[in-house]
Amino acid sequence: MQGFLNLNKPGGLTSHDCVARVRRLLQTKKVGHGGTLDPAAQGVLPIAVGRATRLLPYLASGKAYRAVIRFGLTTATDDLEGEILHQQPAPDLSLVQVQAALPQFLGQIEQVPPRYSAIQVGGQRLYDLARQGQTVEVPSRQVQVKQIEVLDWQPGEFPELTVAIACGPGTYIRSIARDLGQVLGPGATLAHLLRTHSNGFDLAQSLTLDALKDQAEAGTLTLLPPDDALSYLPALDLAGEIAVRWRQGQKLPVDDQDLQIDALYRVLDETTRFLGIAQIALRDEQPVIVPRMVYEAMG
Repeated sequence: MQGFLNLNKPGGLTSHDCVARVRRLLQTKKVGHGGTLDPAAQGVLPIAVGRATRLLPYLASGKAYRAVIRFGLTTATDDLEGEILHQQPAPDLSLVQVQAALPQFLGQIEQVPPRYSAIQVGGQRLYDLARQGQTVEVPSRQVQVKQIEVLDWQPGEFPELTVAIACGPGTYIRSIARDLGQVLGPGATLAHLLRTHSNGFDLAQSLTLDALKDQAEAGTLTLLPPDDALSYLPALDLAGEIAVRWRQGQKLPVDDQDLQIDALYRVLDETTRFLGIAQIALRDEQPVIVPRMVYEAMG
């Protein structure tokens, strides 16, 4: 069994938990996931099965979320799972104030990940260091936030903002919630997170664990072929002996001058069978087709 699953992760499970369940349901060990989701978060979790696990790094990078941010509250984990650090009602906070602050979180921004996160510092995960009571300086990093759209505003003692966020890889929505609360004054934390898009997969086409179980037991489960999951990459058609040589890991001369240097391509043979991922590179100032991931090598 080879290919991808668009899993709708439930709250309360880690991404690793979901991989373990898929392994049991499909009775196969080779299962991996893309784009880790926090245990409390829900939504799209791309799952790769079989040889497709080697293709996870090549999936499209964009992500989108629907997030609920609660003001007047800060926690150790920057979401409702953690210890409350500060709590003070903010009934006077208005949507106009919030909207005025949002533009500074758009574009390329410097972001400090949450203290409880999978980021490594000194070879250890931040959440492990935090649970040990160690205080470490969390390095900031640059991330891209493409869009923040206000969906709803609930005023009150602890007002809540619902937003749709489109962003690049490595962006922590918990950090956006925390930092927005700091900018506005009363503090804030992430109250709910739903990932609506990840690595080319949409929530509308996702499959719950229960639905996955039913289909696996009925023998009706169909995995998404690698070529479909990587359809955002342009196709490079190789035929006959050229395709054989590429599958053997050989670098090939470039005949098509329209191919872009450093660009990635999904490689197909004359029957449109997916062969793997290639990159166009310069060798001795000449462009060549370099195998980056041969999906099925020659025996």
